[in-house]
Amino acid sequence: MKINPQPLRGNWKGGRALDLHTVSSKLRPDGGFDTTRTEVGEALYLLKYRSDKSKIDPLAQVASDFLRTRRVISRIAAILPVPPSQTRPFQPVIELAKAIGGRLGIAVEAKYVVKTRRTQSLKEIEDTESRKKELRGAFKLADRRFAGKTVLLFDDLYRSGETLSEITKVLYDKGDVAEVYVFTITKTRSKR
Repeated sequence: MKINPQPLRGNWKGGRALDLHTVSSKLRPDGGFDTTRTEVGEALYLLKYRSDKSKIDPLAQVASDFLRTRRVISRIAAILPVPPSQTRPFQPVIELAKAIGGRLGIAVEAKYVVKTRRTQSLKEIEDTESRKKELRGAFKLADRRFAGKTVLLFDDLYRSGETLSEITKVLYDKGDVAEVYVFTITKTRSKR
């Protein structure tokens, strides 16, 4: 699977997405969209929105191959998936994290970052300050077991980065984590 790594900037030490999610999206007369996705973006779309579990292994393989090229990987104490924002029969972000962690031999702590309350979907909130306010206090940590350690915060799709920023803040402030790195499968083209 072809990738084109994208930098992810935020309050974390470093971050990357494997590729953009879409190449283009054009409005059709019927109100729908004709969307062209990257190869990785199409696989993630099929997994996340069409429940195509056959995409887990190829995505995990390309992700773990990429992560093995990063010098920091030897210092990662755990992969921390972002708590899912929706209830689904299976959670793509958790399943991908487990598959990636299994390939890399790194523990995946799916219940370490805990969502304390339901939040409104951020893609519905235009204003950056309103998104930050919506997320403030929405996450807590199970304990401080990663104090002084380096962790990899994982999400499947990077949109605005607000969720990752809020969780990173909690990891630093409440968990005394030494370094947070962020990794996602894809990144949207928009800034929101």
